[in-house]
Amino acid sequence: MVMWWRRRSLRARLTLATSAGLAVALALAAVLLVNALRVSLIRGLDLSARQGAVEVAALINQNRLPSPVPVAPGTLTIQVLDASGRIINVSPGADRLVPMLPPAQAQAAARSGQARTLSGPPLGMPSLIRVVAVRAAGQQVVIAAVSYAEVRDSLATLVKVLAIGTPLLFALLALATWLLTGYTLRPIAALRRGAAEVTETGVPRDLPVPPARDEVRSLAVTLNDMLSRLAEAQQRQRDLVSDTAHELRSPIASIRAQLEVALDHPDGLDWAETARDVHADTLRLARLTEDLLLLARLDGQHLRRKPIDLAAVCEWAAARYATARVPVRVEAAGACVVAGDQDALGRLLVNLLDNAVRHAASQVCVSVREEGGWAVLAVTDDGPGIPPEDAERVFGRFARLDDARDRDGEEGAGLGLAIVRSTAEAHGGSASLGDARPGLRATVRLPLS
Repeated sequence: MVMWWRRRSLRARLTLATSAGLAVALALAAVLLVNALRVSLIRGLDLSARQGAVEVAALINQNRLPSPVPVAPGTLTIQVLDASGRIINVSPGADRLVPMLPPAQAQAAARSGQARTLSGPPLGMPSLIRVVAVRAAGQQVVIAAVSYAEVRDSLATLVKVLAIGTPLLFALLALATWLLTGYTLRPIAALRRGAAEVTETGVPRDLPVPPARDEVRSLAVTLNDMLSRLAEAQQRQRDLVSDTAHELRSPIASIRAQLEVALDHPDGLDWAETARDVHADTLRLARLTEDLLLLARLDGQHLRRKPIDLAAVCEWAAARYATARVPVRVEAAGACVVAGDQDALGRLLVNLLDNAVRHAASQVCVSVREEGGWAVLAVTDDGPGIPPEDAERVFGRFARLDDARDRDGEEGAGLGLAIVRSTAEAHGGSASLGDARPGLRATVRLPLS
């Protein structure tokens, strides 16, 4: 049963669940209606019988009751019992020998005021009857009975109407639920068709957004935002593949050319120099591969996070540049703990220091401080700097500048600053470049642990 239910469509399940609720509600409503009408009609019968009995008792009290008791034909049946329980007066057609209620029960019914339902045939009356008793002067009791047939006929008519009308109403409501559910799910069907087209073509594009401001619209907007991000990621992947192929082409072509020359002219070649050149190109390929693997790891957020003292990382990184062409000094007021991957943060700082030492004129300064819940790491050099309009472009992958920052002729792959920003963002932070007047200041902000 559970598996059958799960195989049904959402529209079918909603319709079935709603229809089941409607069926229960309509059945309960029908039962309540029948019972309410039955109670109301019985109360009306009792009131009619009691009113007739009270009028007869008033005539008895005034000693004006004629014989037989005057009542309209087919309305009430009246019996008057004396103190000993003997019938002394009746309405036309009533039994003069057998009281409808035994004397003791008649006295009890008169005291309690409760009506009773009796079987009519034993008393010479049709069907069921409702009987009430009222006291009169001289310990007399007036018993009034009214036929239950009207109530029975009214209830039978109502039951027939409900037996026909309730299924028809249920069918109409179930059909309306089916149609309304289908109309409500139309935007979801449109989203499904749009997603199927995206799956077929493999090209992310916007899905239709319904005009109604409901949960389906929120879902469509969220899916479009996701597809937009996927499209951007896909485009970045294409660009990365293209740029990577371009970057790999140069060292591979160089290695191939040198080896082909060496094979064609083995006697007139300096093998040691060729080995050094091939080794340099191989190292360049290795560095590029490591950088690409690191970027892939950062994009996948595969980081081993633990508390890291950023000031200690700066001291460790600065110690590597003890013999650099310009001094590297560290300014840290104390421990500055962040939650991060020690290897990734170390590579971030090394990339910044490599760039700063390469272009500094006289010194490089590394500073760490806490600022409003953030750890602020700044690497400053006094080199030529970069134009403000290039401050964002240089964080792109394989980005290079054709200005004084490349004056040394040391060609890199252009992934250093891209790794810096990706590492910072993977740790929930940011990276930016600014003018140090003179020189360049690279600033990395990371959340404190």
